[in-house]
Amino acid sequence: MSTNPVIELENVTVRFDGRTILDNLNFTLQNGEFAYLIGHTGSGKSSFLKLLYRDILPDFGTVRVADYNITEMKEKKVPFLRRSLGIVFQDFQLLPDRNVYDNVAFALQVTGNGRGFIKQRVLELLSMVGLSHRKTAMPDDLSGGEQQRVVIARALANEPRIMLADEPTGNLDPEATKSIMDLLEQINNRGMAILMVTHNYDVVKHYPHRTMKLLDGQVEELTSLDDLEV
Repeated sequence: MSTNPVIELENVTVRFDGRTILDNLNFTLQNGEFAYLIGHTGSGKSSFLKLLYRDILPDFGTVRVADYNITEMKEKKVPFLRRSLGIVFQDFQLLPDRNVYDNVAFALQVTGNGRGFIKQRVLELLSMVGLSHRKTAMPDDLSGGEQQRVVIARALANEPRIMLADEPTGNLDPEATKSIMDLLEQINNRGMAILMVTHNYDVVKHYPHRTMKLLDGQVEELTSLDDLEV
């Protein structure tokens, strides 16, 4: 495995409708690192994440993710980039007409895996996130915390190098939030890099990791939790 940073932004500028969202920004995330990105609404966090899975391109600068140069790669390589990323959203985005097993299996089916491998991998993932007993349940029958565990299992299906977690506890109660954060900690302890966008400063304080604040188009690394308020 490469020893290069898993995410590297060099002098990146993003403009939208005449407004500068990210301004000559520099950032790195090392292999196996867990980091938080905080910032007020409209500060550019969504644009930052979209750069990483190549939903948008920078106006200037270079973006490298999992050894892919996003600013130079051809369109046919984008699916391979996205397989190296596990993306967890706040609003779950599960397929409502498929049960837990099939939601996770879908991520493996679209990448062309065989039926036997898919079954083994899905059962392994459901065991990892503590949902083996819920494999036939439909999304509407799950609690918010259980739904997010399915999302995490699906995100891990193709063994990505990096997890991008966009407000993964935003719709959860404190008990479910703790269970999800404990799970993310376990995943990180196994060696996966995690970049988590969050507004939940209690989470940042109880699960301390490197924390960056996005403000005025720049990333500022916080040296004290006293600086958390945005």
